[in-house]
Amino acid sequence: MKLHFEPDLDYQKLAIESVVDLFRGQEINRTEFTVTRRPLAERIGQGSLDLGAFLGSQGELGLVESELGIGNRLMLLDDEIIGNLKDIQLRNGLAPSTALTSGDFTVEMETGTGKTYVYLRTIFELNRRYGFTKFVIVVPSVAIKEGVYKTLQITEDHFKGLYSGQPFDYFLYDSAKLGQVRNFATSPNIQIMVVTVGAINKKDVNNLYKDSEKTGGERPIDLIRATRPILIVDEPQSVDGGLSGAGKNALGEMSPLCTLRYSATHADTHHMVFRLDAVDAYERKLVKQIEVASMEVEGGYNKAYVRFVSASNAKGSITARVEIDVQEGRAVRRMEVVVQDGDDLQEVTKRAIYGDCRIGEIRVAKDSQLLEVKVPDGEIFLSKGEAVGDVDADAMKRLMIRRTIQEHLEKERRLAPLGIKVLSLFFIDAVERYRSYDDDGNPVKGKYARIFEEEYRRAAKLPEFVSLFKEVDLISEAEEVHDGYFSIDKARRWTDTADNNQASRDNAERAYSLIMKEKEKLLSFETKLKFIFSHSALKEGWDNPNVFQICALREMGSERERRQTIGRGLRLCVNQKGERLRGFEINTLTVIATESYEQFAENLQKEIEKDTGIKFGIVEKHQFAAIPVVAADGSTAMLGFDESAAIFAHLKTQGFVDARGKVQDTLRTAMKDGTLALPKALEVHLAAVRDVLKKVAGKLDIKNADERVVVKTRQAVLESAEFQALWDRIKHKTTYRVRFDNEKLVVDCGKAIAGGPPVSKARVRIRKADLSIGQGGVEATERNKDSGTIVTIEEGDIALPDVLTDLQDRTQLTRKSLVRILTECGRLKDFKRNPQAFIEIAGEVINRTKRLALVDGIKYQKIGDESYFAQELFQQEELMGYLRNVLKDTTKSVFEHVVYDSAGVERTFAEQLEKNESVKVYAKLPAWFKVPTPLGSYNPDWAVLIDVDGEERLYFVVETKGSLFTDDLRDNEAAKIACGKAHFQALATGPNPARYIQATKVDDIMDQC
Repeated sequence: MKLHFEPDLDYQKLAIESVVDLFRGQEINRTEFTVTRRPLAERIGQGSLDLGAFLGSQGELGLVESELGIGNRLMLLDDEIIGNLKDIQLRNGLAPSTALTSGDFTVEMETGTGKTYVYLRTIFELNRRYGFTKFVIVVPSVAIKEGVYKTLQITEDHFKGLYSGQPFDYFLYDSAKLGQVRNFATSPNIQIMVVTVGAINKKDVNNLYKDSEKTGGERPIDLIRATRPILIVDEPQSVDGGLSGAGKNALGEMSPLCTLRYSATHADTHHMVFRLDAVDAYERKLVKQIEVASMEVEGGYNKAYVRFVSASNAKGSITARVEIDVQEGRAVRRMEVVVQDGDDLQEVTKRAIYGDCRIGEIRVAKDSQLLEVKVPDGEIFLSKGEAVGDVDADAMKRLMIRRTIQEHLEKERRLAPLGIKVLSLFFIDAVERYRSYDDDGNPVKGKYARIFEEEYRRAAKLPEFVSLFKEVDLISEAEEVHDGYFSIDKARRWTDTADNNQASRDNAERAYSLIMKEKEKLLSFETKLKFIFSHSALKEGWDNPNVFQICALREMGSERERRQTIGRGLRLCVNQKGERLRGFEINTLTVIATESYEQFAENLQKEIEKDTGIKFGIVEKHQFAAIPVVAADGSTAMLGFDESAAIFAHLKTQGFVDARGKVQDTLRTAMKDGTLALPKALEVHLAAVRDVLKKVAGKLDIKNADERVVVKTRQAVLESAEFQALWDRIKHKTTYRVRFDNEKLVVDCGKAIAGGPPVSKARVRIRKADLSIGQGGVEATERNKDSGTIVTIEEGDIALPDVLTDLQDRTQLTRKSLVRILTECGRLKDFKRNPQAFIEIAGEVINRTKRLALVDGIKYQKIGDESYFAQELFQQEELMGYLRNVLKDTTKSVFEHVVYDSAGVERTFAEQLEKNESVKVYAKLPAWFKVPTPLGSYNPDWAVLIDVDGEERLYFVVETKGSLFTDDLRDNEAAKIACGKAHFQALATGPNPARYIQATKVDDIMDQC
């Protein structure tokens, strides 16, 4: 297979033009140059674009030959370059630079959109238009170096076809082959040197800074410096080593003509000239759709679980953030908390299972964070991301591998007929878990390899996938479809990957060259390999367009982990002809994660914000500068920065954005209602401004910020004799007493537990959601299909807790009663299966049975004539409501509007009360009208006065529910209604008392008349 490259993608051409136009005005000279002998100005550090280093009689030429070689030459003044820069920023909608503070220029392109292709083609455009020939590409790792070299190889014919056979040379810098540097300096052709920052950032070690016979006695760095190369920095945030890092200083040592910085995640932005961020790439479908298959553990709370998230030293206080299982009310929740040395985890979690577990030493060093957890039989040391007390880790990994294989085969069944080879990528935590070696050096399958083969053979037998495995030997097939890419030591053994010294880089290089050589081979159906296991080898620098599944069998904890992980599979796929295919219906990347999709989306958004500087939901002053404006002569220009700032100021004045530019709900409302307006001088741009704001504001169907209204009383009704008579019958307060049979309670509790919900083992719930990335943020939308799948999982050895003490705390029953209940329920096997789940269910069932027993024996008594709800409370207690939950302008109600909870039953009931002529007055009883019950306060719904044929008046307290059947109500709700009925029966002592009833419609009341 040979990959095809598309030369006419608009966004790539725009990125190229944005760089090339920086030098607009520079004279073109591609072939002529004159040999001159004059001292080379010494430059240490890059600084601004110093134009004086090559002044001379031949200064007008694009190439100058010094005594050390042929160099690039720049004629433009700083003022000309800053003018070009501002024009570029204006047309690209970027914040304007005020001055040229350095020779660094930033291009931001989302992973998977062809960043490498863009900067390589930019080299040829700069040569074609200005004659520049010397280029150095600096990368942070061996992986990216090999990736760039591979791209140069497979694009060589493509670029020669585009640029009329323009000769060019490219090579990987090798300190053992310094003759290549001499050729780089003296050749008149385009020269491209690719080098890792590790080969140039140590003056006392790197051969680059030492005299060499291979370069004619010169130091290689002097030869490079003499050429005034254009530096192209790939992933500068990893190259620089910080603002004053060794990498940044090494770049300056080369005396570059300028530095072009390409990345999706810039730590520092210098003179931004082009931006294609994650939002743009997603909205334009330039990368794959992302979906998350989340695997969350439920009910696995039977051990003292602790996961070390991070450590910090802020304001002199050393703390650790840990994930633990905390008792909240009646349920246990897994959540992150901040702890310090010495903290008692039993106190923090309020759970006895953490007895004698304490936090010990906390180390905060960035690369060696450590947490000590002191347990009864010693101590446990956790590195960042590690956990203790979790469910069986291998069982969880097996489920993840199983899910990845199923996702892979489903896509393979759908995409293979289209000529698309599907690949899946596993990131693992240690090489030995995939491949190890015996004493004789023979390779041995690690547990991940064994699990994979078992699960692959299992999946092949599933009915939906049988068609994919016709006439296939599953024994050999399972072994041939997976392989690992790891660093390779001199003994040809796989080893964990590192880039921190030369030996490690040599090990990595052996692996990466293999990966890159097989890049196209992997895309062919002729190659059986489909599943790739890697350590950190593929973290950056290796992207295969046909990766459709990514499974991280290691913790995703670092700040950029999610973006780096999904970045390996964002590229649009290709078919067997090497043609790029577009559309989300084909291009969907599935990430198998052990966090909920909501958490994944939230954390991904945080990473994007931190990495790229994207401010989700933020309007910036320059946001509208690139809006096209048609002049009177028909020409088109840009709106400009000043007008954009004026629009921003207007939005801020109107309260649509705050001082930081954060979108307010008032803007969403105005856009939804069509009431957004601009000052008269700018109103012609309203449509374009709305289009920009739509993206930034996010979805316009976000819950509307309805106006809050104060609902006033209708005095005529409140002061009427009819309402006074109604109120006098229901206003008095009561107290209650409870009697119940203890023997009956014990028996009922045992029966209720026996018939209670089943107790399952710990389980993993698998849910699937699509992620959409827009300027409003990262949103996750769960799919109905395939979501909610549940699989049981082993927790390993479980220490059974003291069930009697725990249930005593939850129910306040005696141990003697609890022993009888548990013995008679016949479900103690469930306690062994999942202790925590059994305790929660048993505690809830016992408490519910207690509540019902209390209600069965309850008796209310009126406190006295002086204890009642005063009618004046209707005016003293302010009633608030939202317009969407209000029936407006009622005439029979105590209030001018009726505030309802349910848009179905309650609103319909209020409308019927208004229309029924027999209803004289009514009130939706306010929240302060409460009846005491053993289950908490109860607030009845309505008080109603009915006039029957003008002769008799009847008074009712009404509870409106969707059903009149008690079985359809929740136990707690039904019990409170029963208490309400008993309360009003206690008040029914005088003539014609108020009656308490349940109703779904007004006709239910009329049936009582």
